[in-house]
Amino acid sequence: MLPQEIIRKKRDGQALDAAEIASFVEGLTDGRITEGQVAALAMAVFFNGMSRAETVALTRAMAASGRRLRWEGLDGPVVDKHSTGGVGDKVSLILAPLVAACGAFVPMISGRGLGHTGGTLDKLDSIPGYQTTPDLERLDQVVRAVGCAMIGQTGDLAPADRRLYAIRDVTATVESIPLLTSSILSKKLAEGLDALVMDVKLGSGAFLPTGDATRELATTLVEVANGAGLSCSALLTDMDQCLGRTAGNAIEVREAVELLTGQAAEPRLREVTLTLAAELVALSGLESEPAAARRRVEQALASGAAAERFARMVRALGGPGDLLEHPARHLTAAPLRRPVELGAAGVVSAIDVRALGVAVVALGGGRQRPTDPIDHAVGLTEVKGLGEPVGPEQPFAIVHARSEAAAAAAIGRIRAAVSVAAAPPAAAARTVIGRGANSPT
Repeated sequence: MLPQEIIRKKRDGQALDAAEIASFVEGLTDGRITEGQVAALAMAVFFNGMSRAETVALTRAMAASGRRLRWEGLDGPVVDKHSTGGVGDKVSLILAPLVAACGAFVPMISGRGLGHTGGTLDKLDSIPGYQTTPDLERLDQVVRAVGCAMIGQTGDLAPADRRLYAIRDVTATVESIPLLTSSILSKKLAEGLDALVMDVKLGSGAFLPTGDATRELATTLVEVANGAGLSCSALLTDMDQCLGRTAGNAIEVREAVELLTGQAAEPRLREVTLTLAAELVALSGLESEPAAARRRVEQALASGAAAERFARMVRALGGPGDLLEHPARHLTAAPLRRPVELGAAGVVSAIDVRALGVAVVALGGGRQRPTDPIDHAVGLTEVKGLGEPVGPEQPFAIVHARSEAAAAAAIGRIRAAVSVAAAPPAAAARTVIGRGANSPT
């Protein structure tokens, strides 16, 4: 099929059939289709959209563009969780070993930070020796032996998505919901999953700017995943405040270790993690009732079973064997710590969470260009949430920086991002969007 005719059809607002989509993805993978043609189709989709059937066909074609993992012989379901990204979101570090401790197998393919949002892979890179890019054979070995492994995407999995995403990134078409959905789900289908839970962020620190767009993305993800034969549900979770007390890389790993080992845990981080984990345990069939699934994940956390799985995973992928016992020995720390004092006394009434993420990026904890190195030590600790008190003796956060100039710049950004009032705001809700059967619909 001629790619220009496929582009013309979508440009004119017509639906593409599965054969046309498969032909375009094949050309995308083997290089037969030019970057200009890919950009033209992406822009046509951005403006004209895709039906559910088209998005399912695109997702399936991209998943089939490379290697698909096979998990024969396992005695439990193969599952994963994906987040649309946020600030302080270290849930994956806790959830993967937690769900593994409940009897599932979790081959989690993680990403790096994008824009103001942190990336699980960057956090894992702060653990000395941890191999975030092993080959797929090593992934298979660790998942079978430990129950979970968190690594980065390899060139073998959904290569069509890799090329399409790179072109979308430079053509202002990243926010297209059909393209975003197929990008996320094609990699998950290639993982060979039985069940997937989506953590779709809603609020000022979310990837999509409005609540309507976020809800549309959550619904689309569930419907397309189910249509492609993958059991999936999505939860909307609050990103109008930092998730947990930290934002950074090594800093967030340390907070995750503290939660896993039963030390002080910020209530929202614990609740979001346990809710997502219980949803996945129920969705995968390990438990038939939501209440039983919740009890199972709480027990796996309280007993230390989840922490034990995390420690085994770190060792199996080259990290230190005593990370849980001695995190300060292995996780790098910044030389300067400076409080963010807001001046006015009261409670936190609003936070521009995107601005917090930008402050971490500017400290060196994220990338302003794709080739930038990451400073794993910098970031924020003791971050306050909505409704919590601040004042002269109660700073909003502590900045961890390499220099006084960097700390001062971060403090200025954060002060401008936080509002203080006399009374706390209403609490944000967390909503289940849907759940589908583990079969095509």
